[in-house]
Amino acid sequence: MKQITDLQAIISDEVNKLAFPLYPAELYEPIKYILSLGGKRMRPALLLMACDLFGGDVKRAISPALAIEVFHNFTLMHDDIMDNAPLRRGKITVHERWNSNVGILSGDVMLIEGYKLMMQVDDRILRQILDIFNETAVGVCEGQQIDMEFETRNNVNIDEYITMIRLKTAVVLGGALKIGAIIGGACSADATLMRNFGEHLGIAFQLQDDILDVFGNPEKFGKVVGGDIISNKKTFLLIKALELADKQQAKELHKWLNAGQSDQKEKIAAVTKIYNELQVRLYAEDAMQAYADKAFMALDAINLPDGHKQYLRDFADGLMVREN
Repeated sequence: MKQITDLQAIISDEVNKLAFPLYPAELYEPIKYILSLGGKRMRPALLLMACDLFGGDVKRAISPALAIEVFHNFTLMHDDIMDNAPLRRGKITVHERWNSNVGILSGDVMLIEGYKLMMQVDDRILRQILDIFNETAVGVCEGQQIDMEFETRNNVNIDEYITMIRLKTAVVLGGALKIGAIIGGACSADATLMRNFGEHLGIAFQLQDDILDVFGNPEKFGKVVGGDIISNKKTFLLIKALELADKQQAKELHKWLNAGQSDQKEKIAAVTKIYNELQVRLYAEDAMQAYADKAFMALDAINLPDGHKQYLRDFADGLMVREN
């Protein structure tokens, strides 16, 4: 079995080899630019890993893995426009470097290029693979729409939030694993279990991200702690706090949510204090563990050798154990 780092290296090398036309330059240069910004290439590497685990030829899975990476970066390009984000991975975003119209159109081409790459799978499984890819792509768009709707709603509940992060984030992990498993020769049942493993793990990972954004060590977490609080992002912690808060705590939370240009450090400290009073971190950790457990239950049911399952367990443990 190949190590995940080796598979990530394969993807990075293959991304660098992707060739796009030179003309019109403003259509294709932004695609080359966003793909050059790097990232962990985790989603396509998982597709290769699933193929490898079921005994398939990893080389036959490279094109669909690249499709997942190109699709993922297409969603990032459009998300940055919708969020008016100035930076992506520490570099200026496409719409800031060019303009929003360029970002929209280049993103559209990326989606088409993703389909061209995905269609290079064996004809025997092409329809099945495209059905999974379509379902995944629609899910991501649904998740993004729901997330945007959350920005103007004050009554978001936990179930709605879990649905949103499953669609926006976790379905790509699950879809990549399912596609890789099918290319590797897995039966339909095992491929579906691989998808379930990925989706549940993706939800657990996002819940951990919510926790670390507030309680993590910024040097180890790799992000500014408290960013979700500053931006009033609807996370598990905020939703649970609003659910559990008494009248005074709810009043205090809403004061900070409506504060506008307030002192950021003061806002983070005040909201975190309420989170601690309500012990919302414990609720989030329990939910995170519940979804991790669901992931491992799906893994246990997959018809793979114990050594291969242990490889997936170790990978999942490594993904979930981020120091705080």
